[in-house]
Amino acid sequence: MRGICAVLGGVVLIGAGAGDAAAQAGGGWQPPVYADTTSFTERELTVGSAPFELPATLTIPNTATGGPVPVVVLVHGSGPNDHDGTVGSRKPLKDLAWGLASRGVAVLRYEKRTRLHAAKMDLANATVEDETIADVLAALEVARAQPEINAERAFVLGHSLGAMVAPEIAVRDGRLAGVIMMAAGGRPLAESMLAQLDYIATQPENQIPQAKAQIAQMRAAAQRVASKEAAPDERGLGVPAQYFYDLNEVAAPSRALDVKAPMLILQGERDYQVTMEDFAIWRRTLEGRTNVSLVSYPGLDHLFVAGENPSTPRETMLAPGNVAQQVIDDVAEFVKGR
Repeated sequence: MRGICAVLGGVVLIGAGAGDAAAQAGGGWQPPVYADTTSFTERELTVGSAPFELPATLTIPNTATGGPVPVVVLVHGSGPNDHDGTVGSRKPLKDLAWGLASRGVAVLRYEKRTRLHAAKMDLANATVEDETIADVLAALEVARAQPEINAERAFVLGHSLGAMVAPEIAVRDGRLAGVIMMAAGGRPLAESMLAQLDYIATQPENQIPQAKAQIAQMRAAAQRVASKEAAPDERGLGVPAQYFYDLNEVAAPSRALDVKAPMLILQGERDYQVTMEDFAIWRRTLEGRTNVSLVSYPGLDHLFVAGENPSTPRETMLAPGNVAQQVIDDVAEFVKGR
């Protein structure tokens, strides 16, 4: 077992062996078959300002030569992610960028602040505002300023943690043409972590004493946060409990009731990190909203990669795969139909 480590935004649970470094760094990724690399170009940009400038990539469909096109700004999930969203052998954000650009939709993605600038951040007092929200709002400004972009047709697509805070981003921005949420947790993050840890504990690679002890320690810390027993400055999960308490307010599903823009909420039915229980919370919360669509996909996991067996951390880290084409098509249809 490589380890279990708490990071801003959640918990990274890795059951891969230490010898799998290439896969953990994104080795083995192949472009998805639905991406036509002759149909788009990419330009490097910068998001944000000193001291937290972030390198970004704008993927621009060739159709932009005929007039401004819509743009989707991608919002990372938990952890210090790169602009491709690299997890093991997979690059889901790159899949989304190339797939959507092949269908006439521009995409902006960028390195996460906690990946490049953690040493400059006040992690003892950091919130999801510092980790994610401020940079998404800055990225929207950059995207709208590009000559190929229709500034009135800007969308946010958040995955996992990014999906949880997407409604807050939409309210704060006030101009979005639509919101796409992929694997959006509906429960408080610490509560979801407890369920993840219980599932991880059943995996064969985690039956050794070291792994069991590590999981038990993490579970005890998560339980203290979930029950609100932890003091705001308690750091049992690597960051102060206040981070989770603040996130519970910002990412509450009820926040979506304040979003006026159309919403598309997508869920993999094989996802053990964000489950159909979470999906049901969003459905109940937004029941009756005519501009909200909810779609679940049999056989897709947390990264929207297809498989047949129950999803596991080892599969996520080591088994190559791309975001399913149906997901790409559904997002493109939602964006182009607004």
